Amino acid sequence: MSVLLDVRDLTVRFGLPKPSMFAPRPYLEAVRQVSFTLHEGRALGIVGESGSGKTTAAMAAIRLVAASSGQVIFQGEDLLTLSEADMRARRRDVQLIFQDPYSSLNPRARVADIVREPMDLMGIGTPEQRQARVEELFKLVGLRPDQLSLFPHQFSGGQRQRISIARALTTNPRLLVCDEPVSALDVAIQAQILNLLAKLKAELGLSYLFISHDLGVVRHVCDDVAVMYLGKIVEIGARSQLFDAPQHPYTQALLSAAPSLARRKSQGYVRPLKISGDPPSPINPPKGCAFAERCPKAQQICRSTQPTLSGAEGHQVACHFPGPATEAGTAQP
Repeated sequence: MSVLLDVRDLTVRFGLPKPSMFAPRPYLEAVRQVSFTLHEGRALGIVGESGSGKTTAAMAAIRLVAASSGQVIFQGEDLLTLSEADMRARRRDVQLIFQDPYSSLNPRARVADIVREPMDLMGIGTPEQRQARVEELFKLVGLRPDQLSLFPHQFSGGQRQRISIARALTTNPRLLVCDEPVSALDVAIQAQILNLLAKLKAELGLSYLFISHDLGVVRHVCDDVAVMYLGKIVEIGARSQLFDAPQHPYTQALLSAAPSLARRKSQGYVRPLKISGDPPSPINPPKGCAFAERCPKAQQICRSTQPTLSGAEGHQVACHFPGPATEAGTAQP
């Protein structure tokens, strides 16, 4: 299985106003040396609480947010070093599905024109071929040909997201970045869109970079999962390994907070694992583990030395004391 996307030490920093004229400029460390790989035909979910950097990391990987450093190797090319013209040409291989189907579609354009727009901008095919492609995609995502002349406000939220998916597929992309594509939809509609994405992935051989805070959604769609906390990946692995045997206390806390994920004590993990406090400031991240002050396993080394991702191939964790949790929240012997 070949690697489609290889992100290496990706870092994103945002400059903040100086507190005074002669003071150094502070920076918000949104993404801190994040690395991951996405194989062809697979879906990688990036999860974490609000402010963890998951969306910023994905947007920086496709150059919708400026990266401070790192490499993003896509099919042998580093996207971060491409010229603007070369990156525009690469856009046909990398498309984005936005979070909100109500604001991501032009309310004054007919949906046929919205879906066809990427092909118009990139000069793909003749006008007749573009129209035929739009009709084909409408059918593929479960919409009717007689709806092509309608406006976005004449569709439900789920139908609008189907239109967004059709628009993303017009250029025959290899990679779809899904930025919480079902979070704005009703639960019943979420299931329909998730099933559609799974079907398209299997039929078209697509790869997904799937951003979500909903672990139930990630478990349904993704093959691999990366957990982010304060701009860093703290655990990454295959879906079955990460959900059945989470090793990082933060991952365990996330899973215990998801009522839709029924768990068994035999899996080495006991509900609920409680944590308290707030994440540290990304403007001044701690020297050691960012989760140390909220972690029930934390010891002095956690506060002084930053852990790095390590472990067996296919499941890595950045923790000095990885392992299953007990009800008291301490490591099992």
